[in-house]
Amino acid sequence: MVSANREMAVYCFDTLVAHYNSETVPPPAFDEGTHPLFVTWKKAVNGAEPRLRGCIGTLEARCLINGFKDYALTSALRDRRFPPIQAKELPFLECTVSILTDYETAVHYLDWEIGKHGLIIEFTDPDYNTRRSATYLPEVAAHEGWTQIETIDSLMRKAGYNGLINESHRKRLRLTRYKSTLYTMHYSDYVSFVKRTRGAVPAVNGAKPIH
Repeated sequence: MVSANREMAVYCFDTLVAHYNSETVPPPAFDEGTHPLFVTWKKAVNGAEPRLRGCIGTLEARCLINGFKDYALTSALRDRRFPPIQAKELPFLECTVSILTDYETAVHYLDWEIGKHGLIIEFTDPDYNTRRSATYLPEVAAHEGWTQIETIDSLMRKAGYNGLINESHRKRLRLTRYKSTLYTMHYSDYVSFVKRTRGAVPAVNGAKPIH
């Protein structure tokens, strides 16, 4: 099984740096494979807890190289919840790459464990008779300190449902649980890695250099 690793996070930073510099992305140092994946960017300023800056991925299997290349940029620049990440923010960023595995259909909406499983919910919005869906990666509920029910309710809101949520609504959900491996790298660690392996600190148009 392929696990998320340092080289994948490096490739996501490489992709973002190449975008700002209008350059070609250096070839990745990990093997090709096919898996569902996510790229998450967070930003930490003045020692504060990192805040989400973008998170987009795919629940369908993608070729890892093209997938990480695509979603590194999509999550950084086109997450509709946030303005696009600017080059000057790079020194404050951390990147988490996730590879999703072990999809299982849950027996009911509580058939999963906080911190262990990611969730995909699917349901019909009774107010508009439309299909809705949303996902949270395994680390989200634990990080937020949510109970299982709080997580489910938050997911329904994320899916765009604005009506009343009660037990009967939750019981009608179709829930798929999954696991993931992840790797997190801060920009300063990326710079150190590039300097050590390529002999020079990355220069980025619009960003202050880190030495």
